[in-house]
Formats: sequence, structure tokens, C-alpha cells
Amino acid sequence: MAHKVFIDGEAGTTGLQIRDRLAPRADIELVQLDPARRKDPLARHDALAEADIAILCLPDAAAREAVELAEGLPVRFIDASTAHRVAPGWVFGFPELTAEARDTIANAARVSNPGCYSTGAIALAAPLVAAGLVAPDEIASINAVSGYTGGGKELIAEMESPGAPAHFTYALAQGHKHLPEIIRHAGLSRRPVFAPSVGQFAQGMTVQIPLHLNGRRIADLHDALAAHYAGARFVRVVEPAARVVPTALNDTNELHLSVHGSDENGCAVLVAVLDNLGKGASGAAVQNLNLMIGAAEDAGL
Repeated sequence: MAHKVFIDGEAGTTGLQIRDRLAPRADIELVQLDPARRKDPLARHDALAEADIAILCLPDAAAREAVELAEGLPVRFIDASTAHRVAPGWVFGFPELTAEARDTIANAARVSNPGCYSTGAIALAAPLVAAGLVAPDEIASINAVSGYTGGGKELIAEMESPGAPAHFTYALAQGHKHLPEIIRHAGLSRRPVFAPSVGQFAQGMTVQIPLHLNGRRIADLHDALAAHYAGARFVRVVEPAARVVPTALNDTNELHLSVHGSDENGCAVLVAVLDNLGKGASGAAVQNLNLMIGAAEDAGL
């Protein structure tokens, strides 16, 4: 029997990507609304009542509204918004984060997808903090560059219009919405300075965390990450390259991590590469869905 899935916010960038991944699958039946009624609370309630799992691809306020609309219904949720990433009662949907994460996600009623920047930052920091190689208060800064599709329809229109900038840095007042989940799920005790930016390319992302080695070795950091992700289907620890290209993993659900620097100069840079629309959004949602319905983790990916 096919699992019924309702994508609330199907018309947005993330929703469209999820729909395209799920539509060909025989084990999934999509519950869809008439486009004219996609913001109608009654129509959304009826779709939530019909669905086994709802994937929320909505602004934060609308995601919270969807959960309220489903009060008393047996529907399970995957929320791709920021609304529930540090909320009580919600499981953080990063299957590779801990040894128990896959089973926890598989049995959860409410799963919150990680953000794109936070996927890279947490993937790098959490295993090293857990292993005692990085102190919870040590990470001073995180830098990143993303393709413009992560900003939604308005930013896409801006960046595809004549005269659009080649690159810009933003959120420098340190209020970026991904910071709370980075701090919580990476196990940090101090707020890092986060400097995200957007480049003139549609999708793709790099996240960088600079560190002073302070007696550690590059190999220590590399080996700890490799041990943590050994056997992971979508996360690989790779050798450092002379150039790191943010678009290298586009149209995949892959996440590549690497450790750069040298023992001699005492500095390191941890680097994550991912597709902000893949492992950073839609791909991650489908991976979590697969775990929740008992499908192969890489089905549709």
C-alpha cells in the first residue's frame, strides 16, 4: 500500500524539488490541493487528515499554523522550515548526527529538517565536540557561501535580473535563523560569529570553520570525522583539494567534509560541501521520509 504524503507548500522551491523526487515512486501517493485553495485552511486541514505524513515547505508562521490545523489528527510531520528545529517534542532530522538518530527519526511523529548552512556546520562540529577534540566554546566563527535558490522566490528573481550582484554577505548583525540550531545540535556552549553569503550561482554551498590546532594534528580531526561517518550513505570525509567548489555536489544528496591546513603552521579549516537544495533541504526531507516509512534510505535520491 502506498504511503500518502501531503507537501504543504508544494509550489515553493523546496516543495517542487520534493514533489519531483516523490512523484515517480510507486510507494508514495501524493495528496495535492487545487492551486486556488492551497492557502485555504479547510482544504489544508482535509489534506492533513488524508495524509500519513505531511512535509511542510512553508514560512515559519504557516508551518506552525499547519501543526495547529492538524491537532488531533494522526498525521506525522517533516518540517522544512525553521519553526521547530529547537522546539520541544520535535526530532532533529539529521540521520548521521548520532548512532541513534536514524531509529529516532524512523519512529518520530514530528521531524524538523536541518537548515542548509546548519547541515554543513553541524556535520563538521558535532562529531569533533563529541569526541573531545574541539571544546564547546572553541569555535569562534563560521563562514559560508550559498547559491541564491536558498533565499526563495524573491531572491531568485533578484539574482536572475539584470544588474544583480556577483556576491553579497548578509546577516552580519548575528541574527541568522540557523544559529540556534547550530549551537544546540553541534553541542556548542558559546555563540559563534556567523558570516553567510550568497554567490551568483543557483545552487550549491560551502561552509567553513577555521580553527587553531593548539597541539592537535590535521590527521586527528580528519580521522575523527571519518570514524563518525564510516558507513554513512550520503556523508563522506574526503581529502583536501587545492580548490573547493560549492557547486560540486549539485543535484545530489551528498555531503562532503574535509580538513585543510597544516600542522606546521598550526591552523586548520574544516570545510563542508553540499547542495543547498539537496542535503540542505529537499533531499534531506526525502531521506527522513524514507526512514519514517521504512523505505530504503536512498530511495528517490
